[in-house]
Amino acid sequence: MQGPQACVFCRVVAGELPSYKVYEDDWVLAMLDIRPVGRGHTLVVPKQHFEDVLDIEEDLMLHIYRVAKKVAEAQKRALNPAGIGIAQNNGAAAGQIIFHFHAHVIPKESVNQNRYEPSPEELTEVAELIRKNLVT
Repeated sequence: MQGPQACVFCRVVAGELPSYKVYEDDWVLAMLDIRPVGRGHTLVVPKQHFEDVLDIEEDLMLHIYRVAKKVAEAQKRALNPAGIGIAQNNGAAAGQIIFHFHAHVIPKESVNQNRYEPSPEELTEVAELIRKNLVT
C-alpha cells in the first residue's frame, strides 16, 4: 500500500502531476483516466487521501457519487454513449490499482469494450467536451 506522499492522485491534486480536468470543487477533482477503458473514462477523486471505501468519510463518499452522476450526465450529452458504467474497487483483489479512493465513470459503446490508447490531443478534446456539457 502507498501513503499520501507517494500517491499519484495526491500528486495530481497537489499540482505536481498533470491531468485532464473535467470538474473540480473544494472536495473533489474529476479527471480523465490516462489509461481509459473507453473514450471519456473519468475518475472522481477526493482531494484528501483515503485508501478505500472503509477509510473514507461517508459524507464525502456521497458527494463523490453526486459528482459522478453530474459527470455521467455530461458524458451522455457530450459523447452519447450506449451506456455509462460507474464503478469503485477496494483492495488489490477487487482490481484497485491506486490505493486512493476513487470512482470510475465510464461511457461504454458495448459490453465487451476493450481499452484504447487516446492521444493527448484527443484527451484534451474529450475533457473540454465533457466540461462544456457539465451542469453544476
